[in-house]
Amino acid sequence: MSRYARLAYTPAVRQVQHEMGSGIAAGRRLREPGDLPEPLTSAEAAFVGSLDGFLLASVGETGWPYVQFRGGPPGFVHVLDGGRIGYADVGGNRQYITTGNLRTDDRVALFFIDHARRVRLKMFGHARAVPADDEPELAERLVSTRTEGRVERLVVIEVEGYDWNCPRHITPRFSERELTDVLAPVRERMAGLERENEELRAQVAAMRQREREEAAGPGREHA
Repeated sequence: MSRYARLAYTPAVRQVQHEMGSGIAAGRRLREPGDLPEPLTSAEAAFVGSLDGFLLASVGETGWPYVQFRGGPPGFVHVLDGGRIGYADVGGNRQYITTGNLRTDDRVALFFIDHARRVRLKMFGHARAVPADDEPELAERLVSTRTEGRVERLVVIEVEGYDWNCPRHITPRFSERELTDVLAPVRERMAGLERENEELRAQVAAMRQREREEAAGPGREHA
């Protein structure tokens, strides 16, 4: 977080923090060592590997930021080691804005969020995009779990710093996969109750039929 703070807390940001009364807490972070990139731990690796998407921001030659969503199956973003993450980039809307931006400025910001558990992780890094054929070993690793589609390039991000954000204001939302897992026992229980109801209905119908036959008496049903 100290490295992230050093990159994020510009003089203008520090001025606003001072005006809003949060400068003391921010100052503590800045006094911590933060000259070197922060290594990823098992906590960050597990979190990133569990998600099915993230937001990626880059900066174009006009100076305007651009944000795009990248999605795929959980684990499509691979933590390569303590300082790098990567993914296989597949064809999309063919605008190539992020890819073009990286050719003139490799700085990126990433935002990983788990709505269901109300957890989020922010990162700064330097990204490079390379043809998959240029690094076959890396390509083999990154395509082991990836988004569906034709792989156009590999994206590797050297992480500079990261910060775990507070859960405040995160609205809980659940993906179809998460709901399927959570609701599986409920659906199984409902199916069992439906079978039990069918059996009870059949038993009640058979009992009523016997009662009608007994009420009719011997021979009356043939009268």
